[in-house]
Amino acid sequence: MSTLPFYCDGMPSFLKEIADTAVMRRLRNVGMNCGVEYTRFPLFRKIAPYSRYDHSLGAGMITWRFTGDRAASAAALLHDVATPVFAHTVDFMNGDHERQESTETRTASVIAGSRELGAILDKYGLTAYDVSDYHRYPVADNDTPKLAADRLEYTLGNMVNFGFADVREAARLYGDLTVGKNEYGEPELMFHTPETAESFALLAMKCARVYVSPEDRYAMQRLSELLKTAVERGVIALSDLETDEPAVIRKLTADETTGAEWENYRRLSCMADPAEYPENARVIPAKKRRIDPFVKDRGRVSALSGAFRREMDAFMDEDLLSPVCGIQMTDAGCSG
Repeated sequence: MSTLPFYCDGMPSFLKEIADTAVMRRLRNVGMNCGVEYTRFPLFRKIAPYSRYDHSLGAGMITWRFTGDRAASAAALLHDVATPVFAHTVDFMNGDHERQESTETRTASVIAGSRELGAILDKYGLTAYDVSDYHRYPVADNDTPKLAADRLEYTLGNMVNFGFADVREAARLYGDLTVGKNEYGEPELMFHTPETAESFALLAMKCARVYVSPEDRYAMQRLSELLKTAVERGVIALSDLETDEPAVIRKLTADETTGAEWENYRRLSCMADPAEYPENARVIPAKKRRIDPFVKDRGRVSALSGAFRREMDAFMDEDLLSPVCGIQMTDAGCSG
């Protein structure tokens, strides 16, 4: 999926120039879906390409539309600049399943280390400090379950990519947004109308269930184990994770052992009873992503919609610590 068209009308020069730097262009070959799109699970088999670059453009443009603030918008554009190949799968490799923040630590150093980017920032009166932490700008980012540009972009992008809504519906939801003060007196992206906010919230919950589905968690865990094996065997270096996915895949497939494991990963297509395939079973915790949007002058959707409140509570109560098991596609169908 390319950047949703309603984000990028009138992109200002400073965002275009930042987006065209080498550190940003790398993200064109780093996916949003953490490598699960390389499997054959039906949930992911037909999703369109959706890169961290597309996501970053959208986050930057959303922030620009609602703030007109260069620093906040550039910080939103750059927030994923240090994202490694396969994104949060590397958090799984690092044992950071539930927070999924271990891969964010290099953002400031990547920004500070790019002379090309530094020259552009200087041209527009910005510093590396201004743009290295988008958490300082609440319209760009804030704490779950509030709504900000980052969370909004990947939610709209994925609801289209997963087939839960079309581009027209995503544009309708986007068109109802404004910035106002939430219950804490902070600026936040919020909806004008309760009905639109509820629609968005329920669609976002469908996306959230995909992010913690057995297929998603199992694929990320298996890929994280493959990457760890590749590092331990010297097939790839940790620094290779800072390149792009085609480069890492070439190295994985050039080695007999990791090449075979990569092909087995690519053939994952079915979930199975862990008791039947105990060698494949994994207990895999994960981060539960949720959004409880604010309606201007009304409050959170969870306080306005019993249906959404029940849906969110059920989601948060779900146990993710039962073993899950994936198996591979063969010419004859699914097999262990």
